[in-house]
Amino acid sequence: MPEGLFELRDLPLQSGGVLPRARLAYATHGSLAAGRDNAIVFPTAYAGRHFDNAMAIGPGRALDPERYFIVVPDLLGNGLSSSPSTTPPPYDRARFPLTTIYDNVAAQHRLLTEELGVRRIALVTGYSMGALQAFHWAALHADMVERMAAICGSAKTTPHNWLFLEGLKAALQTDATWAEGEYVAPPVRGLRAFSTVYAGWFLSQTFYREGLHLGTFAGQAVPSMAAFLELITAVFGAFDANDLLAMLATWQTADVGAHPRFGGDFDRALGAITARALVMPCSTDLYFPPEDSARAVARMRNAELRVIPSIWGHLAGSPMLNPEDVRFVDAALAELLATS
Repeated sequence: MPEGLFELRDLPLQSGGVLPRARLAYATHGSLAAGRDNAIVFPTAYAGRHFDNAMAIGPGRALDPERYFIVVPDLLGNGLSSSPSTTPPPYDRARFPLTTIYDNVAAQHRLLTEELGVRRIALVTGYSMGALQAFHWAALHADMVERMAAICGSAKTTPHNWLFLEGLKAALQTDATWAEGEYVAPPVRGLRAFSTVYAGWFLSQTFYREGLHLGTFAGQAVPSMAAFLELITAVFGAFDANDLLAMLATWQTADVGAHPRFGGDFDRALGAITARALVMPCSTDLYFPPEDSARAVARMRNAELRVIPSIWGHLAGSPMLNPEDVRFVDAALAELLATS
């Protein structure tokens, strides 16, 4: 799996500033066809990295590297692409500027066209924040994107979703060790509080009621709720706290209509998507509910709503957890790629 680091140099931001010496980490799977038209763009999710997406890629899968050239760009802020933890002063730590979903798409577009030579995109797809990027890609580059699949994600962060994220931020920043982002050692208590809040949202009530968080979860032995929370804390604790907050800010400000081409008009942006689209929320997702996806699909030209029937909540869209959900998503992507 070739990995790369694309030097963006100065990246203009939607906020009006510039991120100097910006870099975009990425991985590729497969080879670009002679016609340069077999690319699949598969951006990462919140607290995800390109090697996490690799779980959804393989021979015989929908995302088959023997047929497609699959590009997995890392989200700005995730610790691999330019992030608070990797950017030198004066844009380091909490001074790292807001990077929007459209800023990420602009960086990825440059990667594909300037570095990788891609002309057409057979599919842009993603899970969670990757789905946010898929919507923005399809709206802004309709002439380039043939198909789009959004898995457990939305075209715009809703007020309820924003409030959930604000709660995560408050939990982390309450730790005095956070020191307004100038911490010397990781804010461990804040990261634990952040992880505990997160754990209450990314799986459904039924999932917990049936005790599926116990026994084995993500390949780990989990004898108790305390052990489960330790596992989740270890996942988020592997990230720099300022990086988590930078990605969170990107998520909170996501809005497909928030681009000069659309003038803030959400419906206009969705109407600009000409790609054959598949929008796949999970029936029990607590912050990307099917009702929101249905509203988006109604405003798109050629889109289908296909709900993942699962009690795994938001994590139903993850490419590495519940095999039944993974098969559902894989089959849907294969069907979408088979359409002309």
